[in-house]
Amino acid sequence: MTKPYTGGCACGAIRYTTKHEPIFQNHCQCRDCQLRSGTGHGSYLTFPARAEMAITGEATHWEVAGDSGNIKIHSFCPRCGTPVYLRFAAMPDMIAVHAGSLDEPGRFAPHVLTYKIRGLAWDPIDPSLTAFEKMPTG
Repeated sequence: MTKPYTGGCACGAIRYTTKHEPIFQNHCQCRDCQLRSGTGHGSYLTFPARAEMAITGEATHWEVAGDSGNIKIHSFCPRCGTPVYLRFAAMPDMIAVHAGSLDEPGRFAPHVLTYKIRGLAWDPIDPSLTAFEKMPTG
């Protein structure tokens, strides 16, 4: 068994833990991620089993449609404002956490860069990452 992934918000009101390994890790330079993060990208670890991720505390949720039309449900702490996780209406079993919310952010190992076309020169991403202009499918 691997070491659990744990994390939460800045004030500690929301905490999560999962024993699963992430199935996808990415940086995303879409405009929504830029606005939400206040920088040039968002960084995420996606896990396969939302039902097996223990989450404590109450998050506030915000829904937005991605360019595919699929709804993303962003969850953040109502007390400190930290973005913590997001879910996908079309894939309810999956959950993604923000890399910065990890207790050990050094465990984040991005596989790809999505929405590279919207990248900003002042926020460079590792050029060796495979980059996509949109979210890869299949």
